[in-house]
Amino acid sequence: MPETIKHTPFIQSIGIHWRDYYELTKPRVVALLVFTAIIGMFLAVPGMVPLKPLIFGSLGIALASASAAAINQVVDQKIDADMRRTSKRPIPTGNLTNKQAIIFAFVIGALGMGILVYFVNTLTAVLTFASLVGYAFIYTLYLKRATPQNIVIGGAAGAAPPVLGWTAVTGTVDPNSLLLFLIIFAWTPPHFWALAIHRRDEYAKVDIPMLPVTHGIEYTRLHTLLYTIILVAITALPFVTGMSGMFYFIGAMILGGVFLSYAIRLQSGKDEKIAIKTFGYSIIYLMLLFSVLLIDHYI
Repeated sequence: MPETIKHTPFIQSIGIHWRDYYELTKPRVVALLVFTAIIGMFLAVPGMVPLKPLIFGSLGIALASASAAAINQVVDQKIDADMRRTSKRPIPTGNLTNKQAIIFAFVIGALGMGILVYFVNTLTAVLTFASLVGYAFIYTLYLKRATPQNIVIGGAAGAAPPVLGWTAVTGTVDPNSLLLFLIIFAWTPPHFWALAIHRRDEYAKVDIPMLPVTHGIEYTRLHTLLYTIILVAITALPFVTGMSGMFYFIGAMILGGVFLSYAIRLQSGKDEKIAIKTFGYSIIYLMLLFSVLLIDHYI
């Protein structure tokens, strides 16, 4: 492209807007959701996942997740503007308007649903749509502002991707896929409460009833520890039920032991930075846990 064209305001504005649209989708969150969905696909079959559900299932789930994330940012724009962690998102900064964000969310959401219906199966599309509604509307519009148990109840939407991936391949909801759902469902509270402790003052400032705001940090630390213990116990279920083997069990217990050590250190309250460290490890933990599931499946 000639330099005189490359640097025109129009071309530059397209590049800027696409970066903003990309950030509107919460790409790191979507990547983690799609990762667990893909693992669900591989665990659903003894060999290689058929390419059609692998490609179109992943794409449809990714687009639906990105749509939900964009709707979340539209709804939470006033809160986002007042919180340091989110103040540079595209809508609070004015880089994108409400209209642009809503149209974008609708288009990619509709595209994702269409891909799932026509190239995967209707059940996956229905379950994906239910997850989108659960996160973007039920959690964001109501639960987030209504109860300190918001993340516990709303966590069901974020725990759905492995079930969606499994269903994309098999066309059915298998009990083993529900074990994967249960793992992420139990993982969500300690994962998010660690962040909420770290950002407690910001949530209090925007009047969001996160657990550290309504019940205090000590109470939240205790419940983070209790949920981490529950999580470690639940991660043993794939081995207990015969879904996975000893390789997974050993890996899950090691990873869970490290997570538990973080939760215990968080409970002690001696390290001011342990909350954000716990949050960071929780993301690594989930990725490694599902990776161990996948490796165990094929060995």
